[in-house]
Amino acid sequence: MSSPVGLWPDNADDEYRAARTALWQAEQDLRDALEAVAEARRALPPGALLRDDYALREGPADPGLDQPEVTRSLRDLFGEHRTLVVYHLMFAPGAPEACPMCSMWVDGLHGVSHHLARHTAFAVVAEASVAELRAWGRRRGWDGLRLISAGGTTFGRDVGAVRPDGTLRPGLTVLRREDDGVRHCYTAFADWSEADRERGIDLYSPVWQVLDLLPQGRGDWYAANDYAGRLRG
Repeated sequence: MSSPVGLWPDNADDEYRAARTALWQAEQDLRDALEAVAEARRALPPGALLRDDYALREGPADPGLDQPEVTRSLRDLFGEHRTLVVYHLMFAPGAPEACPMCSMWVDGLHGVSHHLARHTAFAVVAEASVAELRAWGRRRGWDGLRLISAGGTTFGRDVGAVRPDGTLRPGLTVLRREDDGVRHCYTAFADWSEADRERGIDLYSPVWQVLDLLPQGRGDWYAANDYAGRLRG
């Protein structure tokens, strides 16, 4: 086994050095496993073709602008890109606010959205109305994000973000624009199962990755909507 360099102060004792070296190897093994999973994800066979007649509604990219909403097809959301990443925001029509955990995930994606735009289209989709999404985006400071209302369409149900009983699921979907339509590539939800809730998309939020570095770990912490750094009235 090769030895790590620079991972501890010079006065670290042998017990710490040995334990950190073993952890360093485990971290490399985890990296290799993640890369293998990513390769398998990319190698999935072609997914189902989706309808392209959803009457999706969009407000302006800057939620502070009072511009009329427009109707978009699913294909319209791709712009110049071949791929589209959708975050399924748990925000029901008439709800006072969006899911705090979902909003945390979108906060992180918003922070890197200008980097993502070099490679793929990205949109936040919810069942709430455009006006509700625009108001929430303004409070969170989500300037530049495409906020899409799928309310009144079957898009959420078709990709599993809306359960048959109408309850919502937080997650991510990747779509690809083909000559014959829009093809589903991949969907991941926070709730892998009833016994393993809210861990399915942890890798896509920097918050969990940093909390897991701490000696005390993430504990039972849960995001809230009353302290976000860019929260606006």
